[in-house]
Parts: sequence; C-alpha cells; structure tokens
Amino acid sequence: MTELFAAHTTAMLLLSVVLGAVIGSFLNVVIHRLPIQLQRQWQQECAEANGTPHAQMEPFNLAFPASHCPTCQSAIAWYDNIPLLSFLFLKARCRHCKTPISISYWLVEIVTAVSFGFIGWQYGISLPALFYSAVAGLLICLFVIDLHHKLLPDVLNYSLLWLGLLWSLSDQSPVTPEQSIVGAVIGYLALWSVYWIFKLLTKKEGMGYGDFKLLAALTAFTGATVLPVTVLAASLCGAVIGVIYIKLSGRAQPIPFGPFLIGGGLISYFWGHQLLYAYWSWLGGTS
Repeated sequence: MTELFAAHTTAMLLLSVVLGAVIGSFLNVVIHRLPIQLQRQWQQECAEANGTPHAQMEPFNLAFPASHCPTCQSAIAWYDNIPLLSFLFLKARCRHCKTPISISYWLVEIVTAVSFGFIGWQYGISLPALFYSAVAGLLICLFVIDLHHKLLPDVLNYSLLWLGLLWSLSDQSPVTPEQSIVGAVIGYLALWSVYWIFKLLTKKEGMGYGDFKLLAALTAFTGATVLPVTVLAASLCGAVIGVIYIKLSGRAQPIPFGPFLIGGGLISYFWGHQLLYAYWSWLGGTS
C-alpha cells in the first residue's frame, strides 16, 4: 500500500488531486465565513467596550449554519456540493434562485487540487507533504481573503508563522531556527518601518498591520537574506497590476498587498538565492 502511494506514482497523484479538491471546498468555507465571523466578533467587542446593548446573534462559525445559498438561504444538497464538478453541472448558478455563483469558488478548488497534486507527486505520503499541504492551504486562504476583503486574519498569519518557525527545526528547511527567527523579526520590522515613514510623510496609512505579520511569516521560511527579493518582486508586481487596473478602470483604488507578498515569498523560497547570485554576478561580483 505504501509503495502504491509513494512519490512519482499515478495513484499518489490522483489521490492528492482528489484530496486537494475536497480540501479546496473546505477552504472556500473558511474564505467566505472567517471574515464574517471576525466582523461579528469585532462588533460584539465594540458594543461591550462602549457599554451599549448588542443584539443576540445566531451562532456563526465554520461548521454552523450548514451550507446554504447566501441569496435565497436554500440548503445546498450534497450532490450540489461536489468539489469541481457541481459548479459545472449547475452552470455556475444556484439550483433554486439561479443566482450566479462566483467563479472564485471553483478556482480555489482547482488551485488547491493542483497544489496538492504537485506536492503528492513530489513527496508521496510523508511529513514534508503534510507540511507543504498545510502551508498551501493557509496561503490560498490569505490570498483570496485579502483580495476580496483587504483583510489578513491574525489566526491565519500566526498559523503560517508558527509553521515556518517549526519547519526550521527540520533538516529539510533551507534555514536554521536562528535564521528563521531573525528573518521573521526583520521581515516584520521592514514593512513596519515603511508604514511609519509613509504615514509621517503623507499622514496616510499605506498598508495594514496584517501585511507586516504576513511578511514576518513568509520570511520565517526564507530567512532575511532573500528578503529584498520578496519585497522587490511583490512591489514590482503590485505596481504593474495597479497601473493596469487604473488604465482599465479609469480610477485609482487601493489594492491589497498580501497577494503580491505571497507571490514574492514563493519566488524567494524556491529561487531567491539563485536570483541574488545572478544579480551579484551581473554586477561583476564573485560568489
């Protein structure tokens, strides 16, 4: 059985893709419900702090209420909730009220399925596969939530940070525990400093604290050495996308920085040192 689901086997690839699609369906629940859950929590905390009465609300979390259409409130049957397939069978519309279903749900399932398929193909059933799958799930949630709500929940950022610090204890990590801790601190302070310099100069807030925490978590995986690659890649991509958006929409609007930080962090993790070496060689330096 172990050999059947080892790395580089067709069975392992298929199992990983199916599992990824199922996990992707759950990630959609997190992406949709966690911001609402946090908003309700903040409203309740503000009411308690101000001493004002707050209406009792129905329980709302990742498990309750059951899956339903947000428009007509109709319960979603199991056969309308099959990962990847139900979206196609329903033609991207609610079975009951025909409200269009955002393609974002389907894309999350596809990206998760592909990510898990790649991880399973590379690592089989192993601790690294479990680790990378958890990281992939957190990054997908952070990416989409920030894209939709301009919000990077602490519970996800801190989970990613702890995974990075714990992974540095593994002999498969590219950084030592000391480099991981220092990287997290420097990553946080880097954007924290930019935030305050920008605010002092313009009296405006250029980014949120969630961006600091996300960069700290990402740099816990990569170390501080490739931090310039992460920030530069994220900034360049953000600038290009921002200019394109302004040209197409005709108006300037703040865009979330988290998705670009995630892209820059992935580039740094897999190719950061090669890019730094190539840049250094281009300047005429030696290794």
